[in-house]
Amino acid sequence: MKHLSPITTMKIVLPALLCGALLACGTAEPHQTRWPAPPSAENVQAAGFSEEGMERLDAAMRKVVDDQDTAGMVWLLARNGEVATYEAHGLAAVDTQTPMTRDTLFRIYSMTKPITGVAMMILHEEGLWDFDDPISKHIPEFANLQVLSSDGEGDTLVPLDRQPTMRELLNHTAGFGYGLSGNDAVNQAFRDKQVLNSRDLDELVAKVAGIPLISQPGEQWYYSIAVDLQGYIVQKLSGQPYGDFLEERIFQPLQMVDTRFYVNAEDQTRFAEVHNWDKEQGKLVQRPHRTDRPSYLDPSRLQSGGGGLVSSTADYARFLQMLVNEGELEGKRVLSPESVKLLYTDSLPEGMNLRGSTTRPGQPGQGFGIDFAVVTDPEAADTPQGKGTYYWGGAAGTWFWIDPTQDMFWIGMIQHMGAERPDAADMREIALDIIYQDLNR
Repeated sequence: MKHLSPITTMKIVLPALLCGALLACGTAEPHQTRWPAPPSAENVQAAGFSEEGMERLDAAMRKVVDDQDTAGMVWLLARNGEVATYEAHGLAAVDTQTPMTRDTLFRIYSMTKPITGVAMMILHEEGLWDFDDPISKHIPEFANLQVLSSDGEGDTLVPLDRQPTMRELLNHTAGFGYGLSGNDAVNQAFRDKQVLNSRDLDELVAKVAGIPLISQPGEQWYYSIAVDLQGYIVQKLSGQPYGDFLEERIFQPLQMVDTRFYVNAEDQTRFAEVHNWDKEQGKLVQRPHRTDRPSYLDPSRLQSGGGGLVSSTADYARFLQMLVNEGELEGKRVLSPESVKLLYTDSLPEGMNLRGSTTRPGQPGQGFGIDFAVVTDPEAADTPQGKGTYYWGGAAGTWFWIDPTQDMFWIGMIQHMGAERPDAADMREIALDIIYQDLNR
């Protein structure tokens, strides 16, 4: 069953009806009565899990926090529209000893990308772009891109063999760099031009237009600026600022009340700090705030489709449940089932794996769809997840996956970057193992 169950739907609807009847809830926040909510034993059973299994999962995640592998965490597991566990533990800020709660806000960084992919597919359903379109049809500034070629004697610029396509923009094979890593001239140019510190998407596109591609289109999977470019395309095709489009077409229909490109001043106390392990002190410490980019409290900061959003666990859970439901949540349809299926259909060139190329194997059993990595062969990928499981994560450690064979998703929210505690546990694998062991008991 893909949609919220009658049990869960009743728990959502009744409080709202009572509020209307009694006129006593006019000031209630929308997220106080909406799905998801912490589960009862009935919910756990309806989701197909055991109370003992969920207690073991919760204990394992609490131990990860207590061992200082991360300062705090919120985690949520749902199957068949029923929440099996939804817990918070630890601290959102160690300096102030602010508790982590289910209401905490997080920098989701690259978990912004799947939301951008959904935005792109909304416009695809409206016939505004096609997978075989050259990117330059929608970004004319890219008509004269060149490719950096290294022959062992130095770098040279060579012409494109052909124009990269929208399909390649969506699956990171178009050839763009990013600047997050790599000592090559392309990624160095992204850093030198401060592409990710652009004032707006127009400036970002102008900067990228002056940087060569790292490879010919279709030659390799390379994690790139592609999703920020998608955000620009959404803005251009829709005629709306990118954030306004997301608000109108995704966040409002899904009641994602906490998701935007900045933190409202009144929500600042809910906003978690980012931490890392300090070897000298032997403990977790807060990372200093960046001063080279606008503050998260600044509404004018770059609307980055690749990594700019702030969200809550409940908000992102609603986004994921919409995908589990094949594009719909609580009567609000965002995408067609066919479009959702395309999101997790591997679109890499034949024989190419995630993070691979025509000469590099990459990650066996994994491909890439539209802003999601996809498990194409669970055995080769060495995972208990079903074929077609799609996932992604963020730079500060947030992560999620959706297993469409089970109508199930998991989301883990932390804020950790940089050094980790020596011998830190692999919280992602621990959660995965316990979930599938209990499901297959």
